Amino acid sequence: PSAIAANKVEGIRAATCYNEFSAKSSRSHNNANILVLGAKTLGEESIKSIVQTWLNTSFEGGRHQRRLDKITGIERKYKN
Repeated sequence: PSAIAANKVEGIRAATCYNEFSAKSSRSHNNANILVLGAKTLGEESIKSIVQTWLNTSFEGGRHQRRLDKITGIERKYKN
């Protein structure tokens, strides 16, 4: 629910991450700018590893940027 609510805000790309793979993909492919973690489903060491992976991963751009541009266009089209 946290990511769903955050993603209602223009420009926010929140991603719920459960492991290092999802953390890396959310940044490199989706340029996520908000990391959402399940405190009741992850242990402390897993959280540390996910956060480090997320912070140390850069956006790849390219074909992924084209997809984000489409999302931004939809946000602008349906903005209140």
